[in-house]
Amino acid sequence: MNRSFFFKTVVAACVSLVGALHATSALAQASDFPSKPVKFVVPFPPGSGTDTSARYFAKKFTELTGQTVVVDNKPGANGFIAVRNVLGAPADGYTVFVGSNSTLAVNVALFKSLPYDPVTDFAPLSMMMRAPALLVVPSQSSYQTVSDVVTAAKAQPGKLDYGSGSAGYQLMAELFNDVAGVQLFHVPFKGASEAMTAVASGTVQMAFADITGASELVKGGKLRALAVASDRRVPAVPNVPTAIEAGLPGFTAYTWVGAMVSAKTPKAETDKLATIMGKIEAMPETREFYEKLGAETMRGGAEEMRAFQNAEIQLWKRIVTKAKVEQQ
Repeated sequence: MNRSFFFKTVVAACVSLVGALHATSALAQASDFPSKPVKFVVPFPPGSGTDTSARYFAKKFTELTGQTVVVDNKPGANGFIAVRNVLGAPADGYTVFVGSNSTLAVNVALFKSLPYDPVTDFAPLSMMMRAPALLVVPSQSSYQTVSDVVTAAKAQPGKLDYGSGSAGYQLMAELFNDVAGVQLFHVPFKGASEAMTAVASGTVQMAFADITGASELVKGGKLRALAVASDRRVPAVPNVPTAIEAGLPGFTAYTWVGAMVSAKTPKAETDKLATIMGKIEAMPETREFYEKLGAETMRGGAEEMRAFQNAEIQLWKRIVTKAKVEQQ
């Protein structure tokens, strides 16, 4: 036998064996995943709608896998702190980003440049929920209706203020400005819960809020809801009119939450996480949980989430352009 041929044959066989062993090892690792605690990083403080979703999914994730899930709140800097935390962690599937419309779509439209790309830097796992925004004022406010707010805002351009806990709420307010023909003054906060506290105390005059975080404050009498920005009334706050009923057709705005991991995460681990999150989405108790909060589950896996995310980015870019919002 030709020695050169024999040598090449042996080398090829070794390479093939190494490849097979590597594939088998990777498959074994994926089948064992997760084998240690998982971290859900949230870009907002406790009490926000995103945090509420993260904690619910964390509980169900533990029930399905037996692994502890730690919810790590990293608020501030428009979500940049949380994003850096996720992208700076090992891309092994054990650090999950539970983001929202602001961090995963709106920031692209609102900022001239971002320290991250929500499309190319992240791999989508699943959509989780969406919820219509509420326009809320302090319970002792003189504003009883949306018309009251619009009338006052037109009489005092730039004088009425609103609080927002993220870029997403800010652009909802800009949409309101555009539809109502007014100009409200923006007061930023680190998260939705801080913005709600500011409204309840009268520090700011109003806010556009995630219904999952604000409905209990409305029911408890700490806030007054003037309208829900959806096309139909919400069972969680049945006495609150839609924006159309309140005299503001065209004002429809939703917050949403979805889960992603670093795009560098191996496909096997990404797929396993997506499967687990999808199982949680499909649970009847998940639908019931969100319905009580005035929200709804968003069914769909990685491909559907990516398509939805891209559509949202284009939507908010149009709103920024139409409302002539100055990019930050």
